[in-house]
Amino acid sequence: MTQKDITFVADFLTEHFNEAPELYNRKGKYFNVERVGQYLKDEDDDLVSPPNTEGNQWFNFLKNSTHLKESPLLFPYYPEKSLHFVKRQMEGVIDQCLQKPADVIGKSVHQAVCMSLYKTSQSEDSTQLFKLPFLWNDRTSNMHYVLFTMLENSISKIYILRRSTDTSRSVSNGILAVEFGNFLNNSINESSDSRSVYYSCLDAHFYDDETVTVVLKESVEQEGKERILAQLPLS
Repeated sequence: MTQKDITFVADFLTEHFNEAPELYNRKGKYFNVERVGQYLKDEDDDLVSPPNTEGNQWFNFLKNSTHLKESPLLFPYYPEKSLHFVKRQMEGVIDQCLQKPADVIGKSVHQAVCMSLYKTSQSEDSTQLFKLPFLWNDRTSNMHYVLFTMLENSISKIYILRRSTDTSRSVSNGILAVEFGNFLNNSINESSDSRSVYYSCLDAHFYDDETVTVVLKESVEQEGKERILAQLPLS
């Protein structure tokens, strides 16, 4: 160890492990524990070295304010407790606050429509089929859209699901699939090559109410796969 290392350790011990006569009646060592570590212990016991709040501007401000001192909006302060204790207290308060809205919202939600997209056997992992769900709400026409792909059986297709948000209108639900095939390859390369090159969708988002932006890649296994950014009119 260098002299600098020894000095650093000595300064640390001097600062955090001074003798504490007020702790002599307690079991264990007669010095304060490191001040940061005591806050991280997952225990309900009081801190060995609680912070000194004397002269703290925030506490003085609360003490002198009649309204704030009794306000239920302020989280109570526990100067003798660790952060783990305070965290558990706060989680309990937050859970209590969220319970009533959860009950009210849960009772108000109901199924509007059920549409079968695909069927799988019990041996298949159905979570791998549904990818890239992106939601878009067109406030002008009161329409709600969902973009998604199903990779297992249609890697070159992107699906667009439409539903009206206005329950008074008689607009039917719609779903369509857009397939990216070799026509796209020919239009880019301006070639008469008729090889079938399909593209899978890496990502898809609505650009605005009338345009969908997609990022595509070639599905064939080869180096230098093309990446294509395409914008499609929703119409």
